[in-house]
Amino acid sequence: MLWQVIFWLSVFAICLIVEIATLGLTTIWFAGGALVSTIIAMCSDSFALQVLIFSVISLILLFTTRPIARKHFDKKMEKTNVESLIGKHIIVTSEINNLKSTGQAVVNGLEWSARSAANEIIEAGTEVEIVEIQGVKLFVKKIEN
Repeated sequence: MLWQVIFWLSVFAICLIVEIATLGLTTIWFAGGALVSTIIAMCSDSFALQVLIFSVISLILLFTTRPIARKHFDKKMEKTNVESLIGKHIIVTSEINNLKSTGQAVVNGLEWSARSAANEIIEAGTEVEIVEIQGVKLFVKKIEN
């Protein structure tokens, strides 16, 4: 029985070390399962039961708490570079016509090629919203008032 307790404590410690090293919410769920299996190992000699408990608890933790934790941590992530442009309102400086492959807009003082996300012609001077960026092209849509 002692070797089983040591085994589960080792799994617990390894999972924690990996989690601390990566900070990616990857093994913390399995550390929880290993901790519960350690407690079960102190009460029962059945290694099969311990593995079953480890699997069940780990999966329950993974599927119930991971989405909540991800949502919590994603709020603190700040968009940078190109990602920060999505949703920004800009003015078209040259008519956007996807068929002719024309159109431009200025964003933060830089001129970009622009295309219509809805495949419509957008006149110069129209206020649009950036919905996507592919390479050096902005994909925009008209802002509906």
